[in-house]
Amino acid sequence: MVKSIRASGKVNKVNRHEHIKAKGKPEWTSLYDHLLHVKLATEAFALFTGHDVGVAALGAIFHDIGKAHDVFQKQLKDIKPTQPFRHEIASLFFMPLLPTAFKSNLLEMIVAHHKSIKDDKKGRGLLDLDDAEPDNLEYHLGNWETWQIPALEILACFGIVTRPISRQEAENAYFEAIDFCENKYNERGFSSWRGLLMGADHFASAMIAKTEEKLQHVFGLPKLNFFNRQHPLYPLSYYDSDAEKPHTIVVACTGAGKTDYLFRRCRGRVFYTLPFQASINAMYNRLERDLKKDNPNLNIKILHAASSLIEKEDGDKEDIVLQRHIGASIKVLTPYQIAGIVFASKGFEAMILDLKGCDVILDEVHTYSKISQAIVLKLVALLNHIGCRIHIGTATMPSALYQRIKHLLGAEQVLEVKLTSQELVSYNRHSIYKLESWPFAFPVIKQAIENQEKVLLVCNTIKSAQDVFSQIKSTYPRVPVLLLHSRFKRKDRKSKEKALIGLDEFGHPTKMFNTSDTACIVVSTQVVEVSLDISFDLMVTECAPLDAMIQRFGRINRKRSQANIGKTKPVYVLKPPIGKKETRPYDEAILQSSFEVLPDEEILEETTLQEKIDTVFKEVDFLKIEQHAVFKDNGHWSISPLTNGSAWLVELLEIDSVVCITRTDIGAYLNANFKERMELEIPVRYFSVLHLERLEAGNCPYIIPDHAYDEAMGFIQESIKTVQFNENQQFS
Repeated sequence: MVKSIRASGKVNKVNRHEHIKAKGKPEWTSLYDHLLHVKLATEAFALFTGHDVGVAALGAIFHDIGKAHDVFQKQLKDIKPTQPFRHEIASLFFMPLLPTAFKSNLLEMIVAHHKSIKDDKKGRGLLDLDDAEPDNLEYHLGNWETWQIPALEILACFGIVTRPISRQEAENAYFEAIDFCENKYNERGFSSWRGLLMGADHFASAMIAKTEEKLQHVFGLPKLNFFNRQHPLYPLSYYDSDAEKPHTIVVACTGAGKTDYLFRRCRGRVFYTLPFQASINAMYNRLERDLKKDNPNLNIKILHAASSLIEKEDGDKEDIVLQRHIGASIKVLTPYQIAGIVFASKGFEAMILDLKGCDVILDEVHTYSKISQAIVLKLVALLNHIGCRIHIGTATMPSALYQRIKHLLGAEQVLEVKLTSQELVSYNRHSIYKLESWPFAFPVIKQAIENQEKVLLVCNTIKSAQDVFSQIKSTYPRVPVLLLHSRFKRKDRKSKEKALIGLDEFGHPTKMFNTSDTACIVVSTQVVEVSLDISFDLMVTECAPLDAMIQRFGRINRKRSQANIGKTKPVYVLKPPIGKKETRPYDEAILQSSFEVLPDEEILEETTLQEKIDTVFKEVDFLKIEQHAVFKDNGHWSISPLTNGSAWLVELLEIDSVVCITRTDIGAYLNANFKERMELEIPVRYFSVLHLERLEAGNCPYIIPDHAYDEAMGFIQESIKTVQFNENQQFS
């Protein structure tokens, strides 16, 4: 074991060369400070991950020492180099100072902590540049005899025994790294050392001077005593969760206490996945509130496309920055945020280190598309491979999918939990009525409003939701009406989700929508389906796949009490249209079958749901992703170490989401910080705005005319279809 090196705070500041920077504006962090911060983070992470702390410290100290090169320093001042310059390559010249026994580990940390060694997207990996630039070595050496002097003095501040390194030694170190990388490229697997350095580097770069303080709260185990509560209304609260089997599959109705039970099964740090942003935000707020008493300093993070807009009560901006970094006690996120490890997305090695041995809760994995299901299955296999305890909660799941997951985890390793028939009967709470179309639903809505009931209307597309909302708004001008979908400015969506939940930051009712005592109407898309803790009195929904509809039904008559057990509330399901185009985004045959198996003017019996699900989903068409995944069914890796995979995850999921802003918001966007810019952005599909003007700032949002956005309606796609440009790319 290499003894960890401690950087003395008494080191002469002159020797630190604080004028030599590692980061440019606005921080202008000195190279010495950056190396110190990364060293502290790497040591802390190495302790948790089981890496040799001394070796880890050496890798951290040397990983960016090449930034002392004058070309890099000029680059920070916006002086562009004459050809591609990579500070990782310049760092390799100092390898002669490192112990031979650990050189391979250290090379893995240094040489590829930003780029793949080969086939880098921009062709800037070590092997790429060595092939493409004949003078790559000489260019990176530069005025070696001069710039190595301050670099060596900075290294000496960390207790490194230094000496002048000849140009020949530096050249030999470069060729040694080339040989090492060429051999690595022919291997298969991934580098945990690279992941360790990348995770620590990103953490320290985000925290800067607060690195040491924030490291005190990483990798802590959450206290989950709160979930040991018992209540006769929630049968799962009495089920034993102490079985030795590592994995869990819980099949139970919405409101039976699945979340509590799944958390009771957790023994370590927890990753909790949900499919929709609204449900993730709600779960995050719920956990923050419920666990605070036992965990006053709980390191809980949230991660999705707009998670940086979530504010904590204490206003800790650093916590927002840390959302994407490793070490949280609990992280609530989408499964796609961790599915990148299946396809070796950039930083996947650090994500693996973060996940390894943790508890992962997958909530309602069957509600995704066939592509998503296949990815989740591959993810389950990989998580099991790296020692995670996997806990799956579902209200309904096709038997074919259930058996496939159980096989992947090993049947003998899975604790299977299901409610008894008697318990299921107590959850009969929905009476189903079939309707031809929306016009047949409006008299039902009118009666509910007269009865001072809370009404939830769910549509399959944003266009349909906007049309229904417009009609409802004009019909009931004095009734509170809310529209929720994914195409709002992020700041507007955030306020709408808060209004929908109807709770303030302390969990007290605001008497809005979900907690209202009077009539109100919410029109929504699928974003309300999963794990959103709302309870309305009546629903009208467009027909969706049966498993998704059952999730929607769970937002009606959700709150249990002794008084309402055995009592039902109405759900009206609209007959699906005919034609593939008309039934998008769902499969026409699945919609027809789902509609047929539902009762009409009868109670939906919970004991019959599994049979109905299996009637609709006789077999699950698992998409083959084996050729694109880097983790194979045989447990082996197909990727070369120190490289990244392709962007196949994005292509496979057809993730073509971009952002746009209104023309009025251009000035505010240009003058805003990162968070303020995100609040102004509207997530949209690329094809809907590809012909529009684009701003060269921030996330390069497309510019939509002001009339294409309404605070109540959101993005109105139809209003920009006729927009044209003149020769100067301005709206005409």
